[in-house]
Amino acid sequence: MKKFRKVLDGLTTSSPINPGGSPVYGSAAGTPSAAPTPRELDIQETLMSEHFQICKTVRHGFPCQPTALAFDPVQKILAIGSRSGGVRLLGRPGVDCHCQHESGAAVLQLQFLINEGALVTACADDTLHLWNLRQRRPAILHSLKFNRERITFCHLPFQSKWLYVGTERGNTHIVNIESFVLSGYVIMWNKAIELSTKTHPGPVVHLSDSPKDEGKLLIGFESGTIVMWDLRSKRTEFRIYYDEAIHSVSWHHEGRQFMCSHSDGSLSMWHLRNTAKPFQVTFPHGKSQRDGRKESCKPILKVEYKTSRNSSEAFVVFSGGLSYDKAGRRPTLTIMHGKAITVLEMDYPIVDFMVLCETPYSNEVQEPYAVVVLLEKDFVVVDLTQSNFPIFENPYPMDIHESPVTCTAYFADCPPDIIPVLYSIGAKHKKTGYSHKEWPVSGGTWTVGSQTYPEIIITGHADGSIKFWDATAITLQMLYKLKTSKVFEKPKSGEMGRSAELVEEDPFAVQMISWCPQSRIFCVVGISAHVILYRFSKHDANTIITSLEVRLQCDMEDVISPSDTENTPCFSDPSGHSPQPQPPSPRSNTPDSVRDSIPCLKVKDRMIRMPPGYQAELVVQLLWVDGEPPQQITSLDLNSAYGLLAFGNCNGLAVVDYLQKTILLCMSTVELYGSADPFQRLTRSPRKNRQSTSDTCMRGLSYFYSDSKKRIRTSYQSLTELSDNQVSLDLERSKSPTSAPYSPSLHNDPRGTGEPVSNLRSCHYSPVFYLLDNGYPSRRAMLQQLHGVSMYSHDEHHITSYSWSERESRENSFSRSRSSSVSSIDRETKEAVTTLQFAESYGRKSDSMPTPCLWVGTSLGLVLIIPVSIPMDEEERQEEPVTVAPTGTVLMLKGSVLRFGFLDCGGALIQNPYEVWRDLHAPEDPDRPRKRKLVNFSPSSSQEACGDGHLAVVCSERQAKVFLMPSQACLYVHNITDSSFVLRADVVSVCNSVCLACFCANGHIMTLSLPSLRPLLDISYLPLTDMRIARTFCFTNGGQALYLCSPTEIQRITYSQEMCDNLQEMLGELFTPIETPEAQNRGFLKGFFGGNAQTFDREELFGEAAAGKASRSLAQHIPGQGGMEGMKAAAGGVVGDLARARIALDERGQRLGELEERTAHMMTSAETFSKHAHELMLKCKDKKWYQF
Repeated sequence: MKKFRKVLDGLTTSSPINPGGSPVYGSAAGTPSAAPTPRELDIQETLMSEHFQICKTVRHGFPCQPTALAFDPVQKILAIGSRSGGVRLLGRPGVDCHCQHESGAAVLQLQFLINEGALVTACADDTLHLWNLRQRRPAILHSLKFNRERITFCHLPFQSKWLYVGTERGNTHIVNIESFVLSGYVIMWNKAIELSTKTHPGPVVHLSDSPKDEGKLLIGFESGTIVMWDLRSKRTEFRIYYDEAIHSVSWHHEGRQFMCSHSDGSLSMWHLRNTAKPFQVTFPHGKSQRDGRKESCKPILKVEYKTSRNSSEAFVVFSGGLSYDKAGRRPTLTIMHGKAITVLEMDYPIVDFMVLCETPYSNEVQEPYAVVVLLEKDFVVVDLTQSNFPIFENPYPMDIHESPVTCTAYFADCPPDIIPVLYSIGAKHKKTGYSHKEWPVSGGTWTVGSQTYPEIIITGHADGSIKFWDATAITLQMLYKLKTSKVFEKPKSGEMGRSAELVEEDPFAVQMISWCPQSRIFCVVGISAHVILYRFSKHDANTIITSLEVRLQCDMEDVISPSDTENTPCFSDPSGHSPQPQPPSPRSNTPDSVRDSIPCLKVKDRMIRMPPGYQAELVVQLLWVDGEPPQQITSLDLNSAYGLLAFGNCNGLAVVDYLQKTILLCMSTVELYGSADPFQRLTRSPRKNRQSTSDTCMRGLSYFYSDSKKRIRTSYQSLTELSDNQVSLDLERSKSPTSAPYSPSLHNDPRGTGEPVSNLRSCHYSPVFYLLDNGYPSRRAMLQQLHGVSMYSHDEHHITSYSWSERESRENSFSRSRSSSVSSIDRETKEAVTTLQFAESYGRKSDSMPTPCLWVGTSLGLVLIIPVSIPMDEEERQEEPVTVAPTGTVLMLKGSVLRFGFLDCGGALIQNPYEVWRDLHAPEDPDRPRKRKLVNFSPSSSQEACGDGHLAVVCSERQAKVFLMPSQACLYVHNITDSSFVLRADVVSVCNSVCLACFCANGHIMTLSLPSLRPLLDISYLPLTDMRIARTFCFTNGGQALYLCSPTEIQRITYSQEMCDNLQEMLGELFTPIETPEAQNRGFLKGFFGGNAQTFDREELFGEAAAGKASRSLAQHIPGQGGMEGMKAAAGGVVGDLARARIALDERGQRLGELEERTAHMMTSAETFSKHAHELMLKCKDKKWYQF
């Protein structure tokens, strides 16, 4: 009979809901006879699958692993290429566009078609791409794949449609930009050099046309050979053979001389009148030694030679060239102006730089005004117009990665006053000394869209800092920065023994945050097992931070064996738990082997002056217990209306009253169940005596801090390396016996007993991450790592590798019976608190009115509801104790619980109650006493015809359930995934309705209707999820989400069809119609008769008629998809069309006027010529031939 009952329960609770959303009557607490059905609730669901679509919106941050740089001097648009094949286009603030090559090949070089709204990219797969920038979403128009040669350098002359392409073999090819096909005109390397030369000149490293004569092309080879090629006569005009390798070449604007940078740190100047030897060779950073020789210097990778009208001296800007003997010096950019040499030290290696000039013409005085410097992890613009060369203040959010991001949170539709307040506080702490001139990259147009609302993104970092960002209208601007490390004393060397060495790298790293925008209360969880609570104030204050210490460690081994059925009786009358007072923690030097009741960090215990902004009020720290470090905190929630803070880890749960600064509850997970525990927990045999050595007792902290923190640094620093450093990661894992694949949410205690820690908290939880650049035996191992659960043995000297089959058996424990006879060594695991949420709910079935409750979800799929009794009167609230009494109410799901959500019986989302913000440090006002003002969203307040009760949405890593409270009847159940598991789940508002949004480990994004849990969207958005994305992915209201797509960039996406439709309106325009400036040296006659004599017709030389067709096997033309998209985008912008039409009419009128003047001048000349001819004819009419 027992087996038959189990089969029935499996049929009613484990099967997925049908597409129509019919109810499933099975409950973890039994199905009450009087439970209303969904039809009786009569909830009208308005969301349909048509309301959802996945689309990337915008990318913020510094381009990861940059490789190339380009600038359009007319449009004022900047382009940055990256190693992953991305191209970032930047203009004025708000104009920020990311493009991606499908191949993922690194971008080698970028070339703008100046003032044409197009960009050419050369990639490492030897493919050229032509991008159309005249649309809000740029697209590729043409591609050209080289088959037999590798591209090394490209050059596109201004106002030319012929692109010069240098290759690794030393050849130079010419590409027609309009048709994107090769010309038959080829400059072969063996024709460019002398026949007597026995060695290959090397790859082409430079191409440029002479400013004096566009028909002559200067070709620089890596070996030091320079050739001036005459394009008309197809022969070499001169050759230069230099001993040192060439890295770059730069012309003087007059075209009579040029400068080269070399591998020995020298700069050579060459004059066209004498190319036998350079007329000047300098070592800018090389000092003369005693023997007369210059000391060896590093290569000068790039040099630019620019002239200025206001000064007779030219600007020479170059990177590198420092002497080798000065080890440890930072990368430098050197600016030489006359005899003055300025060396600017950079924080990171220089990838590329460009000197910005007033004119796009190479044969005019350049007038440089700024230098754009692209670093490996930063982007700097230097003002050349001031003698001290200040930098411009960067308007883009390029410093997201200032410290590695460890946690993200996204809040849409915030209170409208919060952003101005945060900005005003943060503006007081901004750096000074920037250039007073406007930001030079000012191209494009952008306007705030009509559908905007306040949005805030919060990032937590490895150094303990918190950054608030204004994310309104798809922009990102830094508002305020908070440093959590200021709460603690700086650890002194030797003060805390070996533990100080283990945590000295990043002991303040942020794990998770919880923020109440309405009350402005902010809570931070750090990696050192501490919780900090902040209040916001506009005034500075002198306060002492209150410190509470919690001893949260359980001795019972949570070895589980599930009961026969999923239905579990509820016990409603267990006694409350009163925490025991904690002994004071000693601060003196304590041997690690006997450390007990000591936190990892020391809170400042003196009066502290706190500036306006977020001010620390309370710090809660977990303590060492019997020489074992505290376990990582895995869940957090606070409620400003209740004045309560709750957090949990793999040992248990703690609830803190932050108004009275007391600990209300400190219980192990097992104790919370009482007699309602659905599992049989087996005690373990006595463990071995601990070793007294420091190494053994500190292994837990070492595993937690040292290894996981090094992985942060390793993952962050490996960004600039070509490989993923798989070998080094594998070696790092093999350094100690505890090197099995592990979760950074987990640390190993000296007994070797493992404990599963939360995979991802449903609030804004992101444990410290590291790159999954492999080193795992399989994808299952990676997913197991993402989920944060590992299995360990009891041997304190050895940790077994995890078993995925054991993990699956645990997650399927509700559909398969697990034998209780399995030994504790094989089945041992602890139950972690994975999610927490305060809400107005029903703690017992018999409750008639909602009361404050704490919902607790665990890693074993269990949900506990803990009622909280809070005094209603404000004075009583400050003095009377708050009681927390676990009732034994247990609900069950498959997999670790991730998220709670609450709906009224009409299907509307119930907001959490909150306290209205008040400034506790504001001056006293006797007329307006500062009292707590609470806003409560009780379920009963929004229900009239629906009766009492509310709906509780619970989502785990495998399934979602909707319960009717207080009867605890399960109305709907949906198995989200069987092959993967959910990493992130949120109950969000979309299109004036509510849905459940899920992100799975296999990269799928899904939405489910509420409360019926109908699948509305299921799209494979990411083919493979890595650790970074998994730890930082979060949903928010309005159909938006974000994740950290690289260690330096935040990618925002939308899953709302409405926002996808309005996205074109929200994005900025990259191209604006601007008339190309005229060349200064062109007069009327030169303009009329086609310019000076040095210009030539490239079409006549490179066209098919003159040069023939190129070999088909040399390159393959690939048509792009940007043509139709460009036409659609062009048809969309009415304002752009009008502007273009107006400018076109102006240009047409101007040209007509010029044509009229020229016609009149020709008519006058013709009349004069006719008159003179007639006079000459009359004069010579009667003369004979011999009279002349």
